[in-house]
Amino acid sequence: MADGRTSAHGPPGDEAPSAPFGRPLLSLALAGMMEEVRALAGAVYLLEPGGSVLEMAVMAGLPRAFAAPWERVGLGAPVPVAEAARERRFVWVGGEEDMARRFPRVAVVLPYPFALAAVPLATDSAVYGSVFVTWPGSHPSELSDREREQLRAACDRLALRLERAVVERRPLGPEADLLAIPPDVPTAETFGTVEAARMVSRLPYGLCSLDLHGRVSFVNTAAAELLGVPASALLGSRLWVSVPWLDDPVYEDRYRAALFSLHVTSFVALRPPGDWLSFHLYPSETGLSVRITPARAVADLDRTGRRKGGPSSLVTISQVLSLAGALTEAAGVQDVVQLVADEIMPAVGCQTLVLLRSGGGRMRVVGHRGFADPQLVERFDGLPLSDQNPGTQVLTTGVPAFFGSRGELDRAYPVVREVPGSMAAWAFLPLIASGRPVGTCVLGYAERHDFPTDERAVLTSLGGMIAQALERAMLYDAKHRVAHGLQAALLPSSLPSLPGIEAAARYLPATQGMDIGGDFYDLVPSHGRASAVIGDVQGHNVPAAGLMGQIRTAVRAYTTVGQAPEEVMSSTNRLLIDLGTELFASCLYLRLDPGTGRAVLARAGHPQPLLRLPDGRVEVLDLAGGPLLGIDASATYPTTEVELPPGCVLALYTDGLIESPGVDLDETLAALGRRLAETGDRPLDELADGLVEFGAGVTDRVDDIALLLLKTRGDER
Repeated sequence: MADGRTSAHGPPGDEAPSAPFGRPLLSLALAGMMEEVRALAGAVYLLEPGGSVLEMAVMAGLPRAFAAPWERVGLGAPVPVAEAARERRFVWVGGEEDMARRFPRVAVVLPYPFALAAVPLATDSAVYGSVFVTWPGSHPSELSDREREQLRAACDRLALRLERAVVERRPLGPEADLLAIPPDVPTAETFGTVEAARMVSRLPYGLCSLDLHGRVSFVNTAAAELLGVPASALLGSRLWVSVPWLDDPVYEDRYRAALFSLHVTSFVALRPPGDWLSFHLYPSETGLSVRITPARAVADLDRTGRRKGGPSSLVTISQVLSLAGALTEAAGVQDVVQLVADEIMPAVGCQTLVLLRSGGGRMRVVGHRGFADPQLVERFDGLPLSDQNPGTQVLTTGVPAFFGSRGELDRAYPVVREVPGSMAAWAFLPLIASGRPVGTCVLGYAERHDFPTDERAVLTSLGGMIAQALERAMLYDAKHRVAHGLQAALLPSSLPSLPGIEAAARYLPATQGMDIGGDFYDLVPSHGRASAVIGDVQGHNVPAAGLMGQIRTAVRAYTTVGQAPEEVMSSTNRLLIDLGTELFASCLYLRLDPGTGRAVLARAGHPQPLLRLPDGRVEVLDLAGGPLLGIDASATYPTTEVELPPGCVLALYTDGLIESPGVDLDETLAALGRRLAETGDRPLDELADGLVEFGAGVTDRVDDIALLLLKTRGDER
């Protein structure tokens, strides 16, 4: 139980006498409210101590297996019972399309025509749980005022009894579920009189009766013969268990659809080796009557009883879970397009796909598949949202549109003369994520295609899953465009051409994070000499990149005014401290005189550079240095003078090139030195590519890599 806000409803009325706690309080209350509003099924959920999880305490009308995914739901889950308890309000879902738009996770698992009401169990001071009840698809799409008030009053009475139970410290737990008939297997006499049973046994077609669990409670002789299983083996067992060739989720789904919607359903099935049987299921609140006959014109039927070329079988739960898992891994928009093409198109049997998004008041094509001529799609890019066509209307209204033929499309949109491709039927699905329109998914079918209500619900639900993935992907792409643009702006677009020096540089972002970081490099001409800098600001995110830009600018400024290397480093250190940032930076700065071939280097906690001599030997330069920039305002940075003979290569790099978790740093540095020794005679750009690949091969690289190579030519001496 959990404390809650003041109830948004009026006072619950006089408290009804509480049922003795020894009796099934929840079951009696649920059965009473279902009888009052003539509901088909329902369940009571109780809020666990701590107030974060709703647990089903009792279900009535249908087997609990129908609601198995929601035995326990988090209070924040996007399902009606959780929303009712979380927001302390009455939740009404008027049908399967309404369910698909608002609660796509429920609609994918239960793609059947039914209506649902979820009501909180709450008093003025606390929330104790919630209740849902359902009606078959024949129920009006709006709940009557009488039904609404009856449910409110019944739930308010139950909430008061739950409150009393808490006060009296009488915990309430799960109770036995209520079904319309007892689970015991009846005998043939329960079907009616002996004469009635004889009459049914003489009928030329098969008849059998299934209870709410799908178990056979009666079967006549013709049904047993058609199924090829003795009546004794059928009675008491589930039909799809005792008849192996009926053990298919498609057939079980038809049974569930009939019970949940109370609509007659049918399918055809192949009895090996080559006999097709037709099954018609007639549901009621107590079970199903099944008529079995040899199927006619089976060459034109698929196993669900639909004509070939008609709608494909519903997407199975396993396919949905597979698609959902795949979509969570999609990074960019094109990843989403590819996954939808690979996963959804085969599942629903369509031949073309177009994904559209809205931007700047217009529709934009983000991807498409199945079109021989891509220009057929691209010419629709940029259509105003005000344009009267199904793609824009679906997006602005949030209501899906299904057209089984070109004639249906023409009647709905007589001004639309062109649609992408030469398809014969279309499904236009709104992509709505968290209540916001993201775009439209257009599925095209090469032949006329009927869209029954269950398929419409599944397609609409899939649209919701695509919308979530597409919204994430668009944010991901936008973030990386910004990151790449910022990184490109902060790093030099090219290195200057300086006499006596050849230079090459590379930057590689980490594989984790935003593809942006604090590694930087620069090469600056100054008074006939060359100054080079490489550094690494802590982190690989936007703050690190912003600070990196400030440091690089400062180094350029201090170099331009003629400060010595140790002064450049000290001035940059004080600037970093004055900025008040909590980030630190490593840095290596050098000034090279091409005329003498001598370089002066200052180091602030940065990895030691490598020097490849003309004879191929590689040395790790042991440079004096000071602490990281940004730690101590009084720190000094001593310098080291190094001789750079003509033809040598100086490699400056950040630690991302040599550091990775679980790898010995000395061994990695030695391996990098060997690669530099072996490949140092190659052209400098080729050498840079080879060295940066040394660090790029690390899986899940957590740091950026910057590399700056300087080669002395000796032409200025």
